[in-house]
Amino acid sequence: MAASASNWRGRFEQLRANKFFELAVIAIIILSALLIGAKTYEETSRFQQALVVLDMGVTAFFLVELLIRMAAEKRLIDFFKKGWNVFDFLIVVASLVPLNDSEMVLLARLLRIFRVLRLVSMIPELRILMVALFKSIPRMGYVLLLMFIIFYIYGAVGSFLFVDVDPKLWGNISLAMLTLFQVATFESWATAVLYPAMEHYPYAWIYFLTFIFLNAFVFLNMMIGIVLDVMQKESVAIELENGEGEAAELHGLRSDVRELRDQLNRMESLLKERS
Repeated sequence: MAASASNWRGRFEQLRANKFFELAVIAIIILSALLIGAKTYEETSRFQQALVVLDMGVTAFFLVELLIRMAAEKRLIDFFKKGWNVFDFLIVVASLVPLNDSEMVLLARLLRIFRVLRLVSMIPELRILMVALFKSIPRMGYVLLLMFIIFYIYGAVGSFLFVDVDPKLWGNISLAMLTLFQVATFESWATAVLYPAMEHYPYAWIYFLTFIFLNAFVFLNMMIGIVLDVMQKESVAIELENGEGEAAELHGLRSDVRELRDQLNRMESLLKERS
């Protein structure tokens, strides 16, 4: 009985690792996204029944795929030790909310939208991006704090200098910071903000250009640098976990060097004992 269960687990494990199976899952996820988008068009109302059947088929496929992945584990608890597996489990369970209940139909549709996020858990490159994004947030917080300080200083200076130019834009520090946010996004800032200020203060361009330089070049590059640094570390961690890539080779070489060093130390100690 145990051997039979082990054989089935081996088959499920092979199926889970099969590239065609992964591609099929990705294709169904994309189909699920297309179904969600199709339901937003009034022209598809005549195909409502077919869309419901397809949605049920997609939900059933996701459920079977999840059960296969769970059955491929030696212990069920091992499946839930990985965060992405828990994420997929919650998404699939949420998809089981029925659509025919009028009170739950809105909730069910909202929950089905999140099935598109399963692409992140299926594609390693997207997982790296997502993990890097979340791990970058704490470090980005200090950059955002510095940006707020610069916004506050420039907002205070702008409210003092340009309040007579346009009180709606520079009447107080709050309005001035909102105006600076418009400048930082380059949304019609020259005609709406810069040129009116330069009519009263010809050297106002210095104020705006220094602010843009700090935000659009310095702080933005700092953000990009943080994300790239975290992405590089995550890529190395995944290579080590999968045993592939340069990081895994370097790790293997270091392990071999340590083993050789230990062997040399043992040989040296034996020679000393014999001598």
